[in-house]
Amino acid sequence: MDLEYTAEQQAFRQQVRDFLAAKLPPDISRRVLGHKTLRADDARTWQRILNEQGWGAVGWPVEVGGAGWDPIKRHIFGEECVNAGAPRQIDFGIAMVGPVIAAFGTPEQKAYFLPKILSGEHWWCQGYSEPGAGSDLASLKMRAVRDGDHYVVNGQKTWNTLGQYADWIFCLVRTNTEARQQEGISFLLIDMKTPGITVRPIVMLEGGTEINDIFFDDVRVPVAQRVGEENKGWTYAKFLLSHERVGIANVPRSKLMLRRLKEIARVERANRRPLIEDARFRDRIAQVEIDLTALEITLLRVLSAEAQKRSPGPESSILKIRGSEITQVLYELTMQACGHAALPFLPDAFDDGGSDPPIGGEHVAHAAPEYFNMRKTTIFGGSNEIQKNIIAKMVLGL
Repeated sequence: MDLEYTAEQQAFRQQVRDFLAAKLPPDISRRVLGHKTLRADDARTWQRILNEQGWGAVGWPVEVGGAGWDPIKRHIFGEECVNAGAPRQIDFGIAMVGPVIAAFGTPEQKAYFLPKILSGEHWWCQGYSEPGAGSDLASLKMRAVRDGDHYVVNGQKTWNTLGQYADWIFCLVRTNTEARQQEGISFLLIDMKTPGITVRPIVMLEGGTEINDIFFDDVRVPVAQRVGEENKGWTYAKFLLSHERVGIANVPRSKLMLRRLKEIARVERANRRPLIEDARFRDRIAQVEIDLTALEITLLRVLSAEAQKRSPGPESSILKIRGSEITQVLYELTMQACGHAALPFLPDAFDDGGSDPPIGGEHVAHAAPEYFNMRKTTIFGGSNEIQKNIIAKMVLGL
């Protein structure tokens, strides 16, 4: 693989930079780079701006409204967006349910849902995990019973991210209790305004409420909002999860985090030399940088395979494992680099307009909360233990 960018690719990178400089609202960029809590309207505004440029979904085929970019362009775009402080696009619509609808949805579903995902009109969330059915997703129990032209849905979903803002949720539900676990599941698209849906926030360790429990009590869902065949939802779920795990690799954001780590480690402290001069700590930074470079090469290989119409296989599990582990190491090293300055938890530092503490600036102020938040990366999207089982089965034949 040639790791040098061509002149054409370098010109494209400059095009993206120029666009970001001209179109990314400065107040949104400031909140992102300053670790401030983003507003729901920030994500919708940015999605609308991207869509007006024709970049609403850079990985979707042109025929369904996407930009149709090749993997290298998408990777460059992701890097530049992270560096400029652009909000991350809401993955649940763009990277998850959108490709499922494009691949398996009816013409009516494509015509209705895909343009609204692109424009930011519809904010989607995910209804997969349940109490007792997280990594072992096939054991889910939320029922959907057919009643004429509707399903009546009852049950609970948990660890739902940003569902408090969502207009729609895509859910895996059990439509057949007699079949094998994977064969009795269907894939439903549910309007969050439907009567019977209750969203309850879950307060996380650092005090945030980005995840929720969602309860469904006799929720009536039109059969027309089922994607694909009844009881074949596991097929669509696996398709979606393979794309989600590729995204969890999170290479551009990890590269930004690595640069911030080096900045913190170079800071001189009272009566102490900069931590970057400590050979053992410097070795740990070097090791995680090597690991991140290897991860980026693997990611580019997977994206290249996608461009040839080959869906990610066990490689997506490898990306998920290494990407989540590298993310955690970076936040762990950041905590170590900050030392005692990372200990205070100051909620005001997350608020737009709130002041950063005098003990080390914005990166230090957020080191501990972000460290705790990132402990989840080895669990969501299928725990790393489950990913190792997938690799053992698909690669080693065990």
